[in-house]
Amino acid sequence: MSTLEHRGVAAIADALRAAGLPEAAAGIRFLDDDVRTAAAAAAALGIPVGAIANSLVFIADGEPLLVLTSGDHRADTGKLAELVGATEVRKADPAFVREHTGQAIGGVAPIGHPEPLRTLVDSHLERYPAVWAAAGHPKSVFPTTYADLVTLTGGTAARVGVEEDDPFS
Repeated sequence: MSTLEHRGVAAIADALRAAGLPEAAAGIRFLDDDVRTAAAAAAALGIPVGAIANSLVFIADGEPLLVLTSGDHRADTGKLAELVGATEVRKADPAFVREHTGQAIGGVAPIGHPEPLRTLVDSHLERYPAVWAAAGHPKSVFPTTYADLVTLTGGTAARVGVEEDDPFS
């Protein structure tokens, strides 16, 4: 089986085509090594780490919350709670992630989940003409845009974290 025939990656490619983004589906790349971190993905692609869209799953008052952060940001759980009106937001464990996304940590795509997930998309990603997101496997990524991420996920654009060097904070 070629890596592009992987069940999870094929599902993401199908979802991208169904969403009217055949160029993103055609752009899926399999990298030589797992890229479970934004830094590893950015290094493998030769792009700024901020152009990586990390898919992070949190539990917000018992419900899944997908947060697509720029690779150079950390999500602030207090800010996330405020954004979604939750009393508690915490990182999900691997079993919760797989249950709600159908994918393993390190390869969680922004789409292709068993049910749509409430999603926040880090507005910092808008600074990059192209962003890369996981494509359903820890070695796979696909190119897209910030605007397409918001549309694809039905997500809400938000400032999910602040870095010390962020001139917009």
